Amino acid sequence: MRKRPTVIVAGGGIGGLSAALGLANKGCDVTVLEQADRFGEIGAGIQIGPNAFHAMDYLGVGDAGRAKAVYIDRLVMMDGMTGAEIAHIPVGEAFRQRFGNPYAVIHRSDLHGVLLDACRAHASITLVNRQRVVGYEHTAAGAKVRTEAGSTFEGDAVVGCDGVRSKIREQLTGGDPLRLSGHVAYRAVLPIEKMPEDLRWNAATLWAGPKCHMVHYPLQGWKTFNLVATFQGEIESVGVNEPGNREEILSRFGHIVPKARKLLEIPTEWRRWVLGDREPIENWTEGRVTLLGDAAHPMHQYFAQGACMAMEDAVCLADQVERCQGNFTSAFLAYQENRIVRAYRVVLSARMLGRLYHAEGVERKIRNSVLGARSANEFYDGLQWLYRGTGLAA
Repeated sequence: MRKRPTVIVAGGGIGGLSAALGLANKGCDVTVLEQADRFGEIGAGIQIGPNAFHAMDYLGVGDAGRAKAVYIDRLVMMDGMTGAEIAHIPVGEAFRQRFGNPYAVIHRSDLHGVLLDACRAHASITLVNRQRVVGYEHTAAGAKVRTEAGSTFEGDAVVGCDGVRSKIREQLTGGDPLRLSGHVAYRAVLPIEKMPEDLRWNAATLWAGPKCHMVHYPLQGWKTFNLVATFQGEIESVGVNEPGNREEILSRFGHIVPKARKLLEIPTEWRRWVLGDREPIENWTEGRVTLLGDAAHPMHQYFAQGACMAMEDAVCLADQVERCQGNFTSAFLAYQENRIVRAYRVVLSARMLGRLYHAEGVERKIRNSVLGARSANEFYDGLQWLYRGTGLAA
């Protein structure tokens, strides 16, 4: 019998589990190494576009993901200075017909749980905790990784899904710097009873203000509301999931209309992230080692596509491994070639959206005028390139 290919996946987040599932479905034996004591996700809500549902369907978890999601009616942008609506995009039946799948919101841990359950049920996937990958080596037969705990894991190939601070990327690129945006995101989840009734909208709502914005939407079957408040300043630290400071967040939104600002006074606990990404690179593959998700193309949150792009990566990677009949060197290069322009288009678009959301002065007036004049179909046309994507090669 022909030996089954073996792959080591570094990182057990949404990208790593998606990669494991895709590769296992194509006949690979996959070992997933997670640095934490258990497999889980930090954070709160995320938005899931149709392209992510396309990817979940390919991975075989589409129905399970849909069961955990909340289906909103529209995407709304509000002017945080006046309280007036700037624009909205309906995401009901016409949107689903156009793009072949819904737009939804979901708790990050729920999406991760769907992927984790599928991986645990798959006979070809092994999940290993407390193994933080610190480097890799090529071998005569493939590649191996070293972990901080002193263990070595060897396979025919290695996929680095170890996030924005990826050790595999650091070695592969020689250490390209993290690009700090000066933007800080505060996240909280409110029980539904604490969400003001006049803001319990079935929408992903964004309040845009000068050098700041807020987002809120329902989660977990309308039991909770996700709240994210982001501000811009001279921030040089690199913090991830730190305890937030209530006084800091309130001081940054003093110029926003009271209807929106009152939300920031409710949470008793905030978590704080300093946002960063990296400049696009022309290569994220070396032999039988490649990168996926945030390790390959970390991006700001403004396009709501970080998890979506990671799942698309997994689809493309699995597809190319199958097409190349297990020749990982060829498959990884083909995967990279198919993903690099699309993924980095999202990276750069997210940067531009950050400027759009935080516009002030004349730029704010232009934004409001241009977006306010667009019809639903014009918004759909502008999103066609993104939401019709599947991750598969043309």
